[in-house]
Amino acid sequence: MYEHSGLGRRDLLRATLGLGATAMALSACGSPLTTGLYGAAPPSSTLTYWNLFTGGDGERMTALQKTYQLAHPETHLDAVTLAWGNPYYTKLSLAARGGMPPDVAISHATRMTPLAQAGLLDPIAPADLARFGLTPDKFTSAAWQRCHVGDTLYAVPLDTHPYVLYYHTEVCKKAGLLEPDGTLKTIAGADDLLSALRAAKKVTGKYGVVTADISDPAMCWRLFSTLYWQLGGTVLTDNGSRVVLDDDKALTALNFIKTMVDEGLMASEVDDTGVPVLFSNGAAGFMFDGEWDVTVYLTNKTPFGMTGFPHVFGDKYACQADSHTFVLPHDAGRTPAKTTRSLEFIRTMLEHSQIWAAGGHIPAFTPVRDSAAYRSMVPQSSYAYVADSVHYDEPAWYSGSGSDLEIFMGQAVSALQQGGLAPRAALADMRRNLEQYAKIPSPA
Repeated sequence: MYEHSGLGRRDLLRATLGLGATAMALSACGSPLTTGLYGAAPPSSTLTYWNLFTGGDGERMTALQKTYQLAHPETHLDAVTLAWGNPYYTKLSLAARGGMPPDVAISHATRMTPLAQAGLLDPIAPADLARFGLTPDKFTSAAWQRCHVGDTLYAVPLDTHPYVLYYHTEVCKKAGLLEPDGTLKTIAGADDLLSALRAAKKVTGKYGVVTADISDPAMCWRLFSTLYWQLGGTVLTDNGSRVVLDDDKALTALNFIKTMVDEGLMASEVDDTGVPVLFSNGAAGFMFDGEWDVTVYLTNKTPFGMTGFPHVFGDKYACQADSHTFVLPHDAGRTPAKTTRSLEFIRTMLEHSQIWAAGGHIPAFTPVRDSAAYRSMVPQSSYAYVADSVHYDEPAWYSGSGSDLEIFMGQAVSALQQGGLAPRAALADMRRNLEQYAKIPSPA
């Protein structure tokens, strides 16, 4: 999914943050973007909104935007979709620095912190949110807390999107892994998971589980970090300037992954286009993946269910996740009217976030998450219980969704899965990259 080049985000920002370079970079982005930034200032009745959603998420976001436009016909919604990952966050930073930001933008919770610390986001006053019925008790606790930097709120969470376990119901039924109601029996502990994968492999004649390990290092990171965090490990502290990777915990996680591969329980070489083929046709009884692929299997009518990633290690459950959030990019000319219009937009999007939940993301807005309508949405609601037990990437300018950290950490795990690196060599590769990035000051 991501390609890691030798040009780091710090180099990119250094190369483009000058005013002349800023204008050049933005003018190359096409008319919808340049109109919002360097063309005529939008009228007061316009709300500008940036996001990074394409595919199924893009369609659902468009549907959400329509609910706002129908509810607020007096306001023109100027919505712009930009390229996912680092390109999006670079453009968002440039827009805030250039003085012509969108009124509202999407940010992953893990990418929000460095933006806020760089002064590129405006804080959101809880009292302002409360005017729209958006109080802390209306949000998933973990997502709400991750929207703060210190005690200051900088984002409003839309969802939680965790790493989960998909199971092929026909395979698992034959393997004796289902409860009478058709749901998966509880899998608890490393031995229990290995036993379940062996049982599934016996049925499929191929694999117990499949997950992408070629050209999708972020997925490899999700697997490793989930196991590592269940062991109680921490990767970074002090905003990424200090590496505290625990060798013993990391090796436990890496050796467990290697065991799955060595026993033939996990496909050792498969990309993100091969994964749905293997899972859908029953060549694997399980799949480790993000919940956002749920519509793929609903569409192709795969017999499947979903649940939280198993509690494999440790006393405290954890699984890797992130949250999409709404942020207010820094605007020196932000007026009370503009803030009101922005918060009205956010409230409307949250109130209709069941539309968003259809794509697999757990609603962060509890009136929607706790509704009968969402609970009846199966399998999307089947893993909602993990929302307050998720673990976010630790804050650093180089961490978070689509970041350099997810790429280089995931590449080491990918090499392990494909047989190119032993666990200690993969660990050494991780540590070498972490130490290198930790020495580089934040470019913001």
